[in-house]
Amino acid sequence: MRPVVKYHVIYRHKDEYPVSSMCRFFGVSRSGYYSFVQRLDISKKETELAEVISAQQKRCGCTYGYRRMWLEKHSIHHNPKTVLRIMRKYNLQAEIRRRRKWVQMGQQIHKYENLLNRNFHADRPNHKWVTDISYIHTKQGVLYLSMIRDLYDNSIIAYKTGTQQTVNLVLDTIHLAMKKEKKKVTEELQLHSDQGFQYTSQAYFNLTKAYGITPSMSRRGNCYDNAMAENFFSILKTECIYRHKPATFAQANEMIDRYIHFYNYERIQLKTGVAPLALRHFV
Repeated sequence: MRPVVKYHVIYRHKDEYPVSSMCRFFGVSRSGYYSFVQRLDISKKETELAEVISAQQKRCGCTYGYRRMWLEKHSIHHNPKTVLRIMRKYNLQAEIRRRRKWVQMGQQIHKYENLLNRNFHADRPNHKWVTDISYIHTKQGVLYLSMIRDLYDNSIIAYKTGTQQTVNLVLDTIHLAMKKEKKKVTEELQLHSDQGFQYTSQAYFNLTKAYGITPSMSRRGNCYDNAMAENFFSILKTECIYRHKPATFAQANEMIDRYIHFYNYERIQLKTGVAPLALRHFV
């Protein structure tokens, strides 16, 4: 009988007989046995941690990396490197994000100064918003998603979807955002976009003027000027759309609704350690 088998027998009956007596009976050393127990205890703790991480990955749709997992408050009180090691060992890692480039289309009527100028920090809510449109591919066709993100807490203020990439899709998103935040919006609100035809249109000019919004616009062909808008689309697609591949517009809309609610209210941000909308409680 191998020593490790003997150690297992001793461990199983440790509450019934003295360990020293069983070690003598089986002809093994106590130091060898206690070394085995220590390794067994480490393995048990790893398994327990893996189970906690696995449960949290189910709650967040397998979107958390080790840093965000470490910030999670569900009994994960370990060194970040330990969390990373366990996630790798038990195949509990999140998927890698992919990037894509966007193409402009349409005629420009109005252009605006780049007021944002890559300063993505806002010291109060509803001071700096960024907006953009992205493509959600389904077997039924392309669904267009327009959204507005607040740079104060990175929350999604408003979003709309449509089967056509129109100016009205953008206007409806602004209407929804202003209806939701109308009591909190100041005259200093900036709304930053790229040079897409919706944002250079006369209708966009008229609406932002009517609401007292100051438009800001990226330089031509420079995606980094509106990086925070594209960043959210990258998160949404990597953590939700690419993984679940909606077949219909209805499925895509359901996924988007569910994910944006999770993103705003539950998904931990690495810089703050809390979900986006949690920051507004401190304002």
